[in-house]
Amino acid sequence: MFDKYVLPVIKAPLVRLATPLIDRGISANQVTIAAFVVGMIGALFISMEMYGLGLVAICLNRLGDGLDGTIARITDTSSDAGGYLDIVLDFIFYSGVVVGFAVAVPEENALAAAFLIWSFMGTGSSFLAFAIMAAKQNIEQLEYGKKSLYFLGGITEGSETIACFVLMCLFPSHFVLLAVVFGCLCWVTTATRVFVSYKMLKA
Repeated sequence: MFDKYVLPVIKAPLVRLATPLIDRGISANQVTIAAFVVGMIGALFISMEMYGLGLVAICLNRLGDGLDGTIARITDTSSDAGGYLDIVLDFIFYSGVVVGFAVAVPEENALAAAFLIWSFMGTGSSFLAFAIMAAKQNIEQLEYGKKSLYFLGGITEGSETIACFVLMCLFPSHFVLLAVVFGCLCWVTTATRVFVSYKMLKA
């Protein structure tokens, strides 16, 4: 929901941060993998109830997620392989953070964490399945700029997911409430995506 407003604001700072990395010969895929590793370390911190360090790692992961695409666009090295790697590692990272909270306090968090990961399956599958069909039918969307995949909107996009993770790290005792509320919003996004996607593809 907020991605289309956030992305134009962070575009210029990302270019400034990406420039020295490009000068050092660092590729977009290297940043993608490094950011993923940091994100997984953050999930490990969260599982040990070290929520502050987990939050720092989450923020660094998201910074890397913005930098890899910026580097690819500046160096004109955007590719299907890079886009594939980026999206797969993003979904693993998102689920990994939730698993971290489940491991931290399993007796309280496990059921809510399972519900949230199930909800992520809805948003992820509705997005990825449509992206495949959109590519087959040459349906393009330019609202988000140059992307490897067609991006469908919704009320639980990347910005909202990270905001939720930040709140979970800041207020870990409220994880269950945050997970259930965000999971329900994910299902609203899934339902609207399925409805809109089916109508577009059928047309």
